[in-house]
Order: sequence, then C-alpha cells, then structure tokens
Amino acid sequence: MEDDEPVAQSLRRGLIRYGFEVDWVSTGAAALAHPEPYDVVLLDLGLPDTDGLDVCKALRERGDVPIIVISARSDETDRVVGLELGADDYVSKPFGVREVIARIRAVMRRAQPRTEATASANGAAPAPPAPDRYGSRLTVDRKAARVRLDGEEVALAPKEYDLLAFLTEEPGALMSREQIMEAVWDANWFGPTKTLDVHVAALRRKLKGAITIEAVRGVGFRLEIVQDEGGEGDRGVS
Repeated sequence: MEDDEPVAQSLRRGLIRYGFEVDWVSTGAAALAHPEPYDVVLLDLGLPDTDGLDVCKALRERGDVPIIVISARSDETDRVVGLELGADDYVSKPFGVREVIARIRAVMRRAQPRTEATASANGAAPAPPAPDRYGSRLTVDRKAARVRLDGEEVALAPKEYDLLAFLTEEPGALMSREQIMEAVWDANWFGPTKTLDVHVAALRRKLKGAITIEAVRGVGFRLEIVQDEGGEGDRGVS
C-alpha cells in the first residue's frame, strides 16, 4: 500500500516484470479491507488516513504474512518500532526496484517453511507459473528472471533483462524513450539516454531471429516477435 501514485506505479511495473501479481491500495482502510490471502505486503508508513505502523500491527495480529515497510522515514526509532510491531524488513526511500525484489524474495524464503507445511497438510503444492513464450524460439521466465532461446539460457545483463521484460509486455506497441527510461531505469535516472541504444543493440544481437526491435526516429522503439513459419508468432504460455 502506497499513497504516492507515481512511486506506486513505478514499483508495480517493476514487480510485474519479475512475475509478481500486484494489487495496489492507497489507504490503510483499503489495505485492511483487502481480501486475503496474499504472499507479501509492501507497506508505506505515510498513509493519508492512518499511521502505517497501526496497519502493520493490525496485519500482524491477523496472521504471519511477510510485511516489508517502505518509507521515507529514516529515523532509527521508526525502524525499531516497525520491526517490533511485526514487520519483517524495512526499506527506506529512495529505493531501487531490484532492492525491493531482493528483499521480497528473502522474506518469502524465510516464510517458505510455513507455506510448505500448509501445502503438505492440504496436498501437493501448486505448480510454479509457466514461462511466457514468444513465437517458437523465445521464452521469458519472469519469476526466475531467465530468458531462453531455442531452449538454451541467454546471458543477459540485469538492465538488458529489464528492457526485454518491459518491451515484451506489449509486443508491437511503440514505446517512447521516456516511457522506457522511466520504467527500466526509473524516474530518477539522470544518465545519458544513449545507454538505451546500447542495451537495445545488445538484445538485437543476443536474440537475433526471435525478435526485432525497430527504432522509430524521434519517438522510441517497437519490439516485434519474429513470426514462425506456421504464422503463430503471438505471445502464449508454454
């Protein structure tokens, strides 16, 4: 839950690129009314209707869902109180999406024994989501952040993966440079936009024959899936 919409949407896009399903609410009341279950809660302390620490306490009294506090409050007292009220981790703003994802995975690993015990009591655990398939040659496993071409894993730099994951969200859509830089490098990026061209060139080279990335002068880029011989080049699930 986060009341700052630009921050929330940027974080939401980043989490989706890594295979997470995200529900966003902007108030404490909406958070407490949100139907369970959920795997992890990201909680901003500066909510418009109540103190996030009170929401943290209420959520912890309900159960053992992992809670990560994300806040502009950097005072040690707030950190200590948040952890004592039941938060599993604390991230200070400004933050990077990769840091949040790493912390999510860490708290979920710590919670895994509880999840496995519940799954064991109820039968077999659910199968992990299948990678997204693009044409016959390319698959993107958003949960594991892995890309395979013709069944072989492709070594991508972190930002190359982020760029591919973003562009494959809507194959064929024209994305402006501003949209891409905000989504992949975040809104606080102040470096040269030439870095985008370098990463596009790397993806073209590493995934040649599976995708094309068209540069539209003065606008941005469009990713297309190379059509299979049978004409089935649209996104699907393997």
